[in-house]
Amino acid sequence: MSDAEQLAQGVAELGLTVPADVQTKLLAYLALITKWNRVHNLTAIRDSARMVSGHVLDSLATLPHLGTGSVLDVGSGAGLPGIPLALVSPQAHITLLDCNHKKAAFLRQAVIELGLDNVDVVGERVEHWEPRKRFDVVISRAFSDVADLIKVAGRLCAPQGTLAAMKGVYPYEEIAQVPADFKLREVIPLKVPGLRAQRHLVLLEPARLAA
Repeated sequence: MSDAEQLAQGVAELGLTVPADVQTKLLAYLALITKWNRVHNLTAIRDSARMVSGHVLDSLATLPHLGTGSVLDVGSGAGLPGIPLALVSPQAHITLLDCNHKKAAFLRQAVIELGLDNVDVVGERVEHWEPRKRFDVVISRAFSDVADLIKVAGRLCAPQGTLAAMKGVYPYEEIAQVPADFKLREVIPLKVPGLRAQRHLVLLEPARLAA
């Protein structure tokens, strides 16, 4: 199966409608990662088929659970999940945040080459960054611990917003350590086409809203 066929099949299995030209851009994005990976080590996954499932489809599996509005991708790295989300949801405004200068340079180049008018790139440390407005969704798959994500990025979540952490196996211990200023809303098991590993999406909200 070609990468294009794998992507088309995976998108269908996720129940998403993604136009052919957008699927072409998603594959162009993976080609750009591969090109930059030769020098900058953006991601440990090198095989293109694994990148389709482990990067693009993994990112898109979160889409039905995020709602609409402004999205902040914290520790975006190679643009995951932010760039796939931005390509498939052009109506959403997405900010990619990463303090690594080489990764931020890649993100800016990707935004240009993919024609992403709905994406901003910020090359700053999350704990020091002061945006003009808080975000409807703050998402990350880069943080090893939910409590750490809340500590450094919780303040960037709007009062009625959602903090979303992409995880592998069900993170029982991490959920037990969620601080009092946030409340667990739901842990959603994700079925990512072509990916055998477990995936979960942890959704939290500011506790003052949930109270």
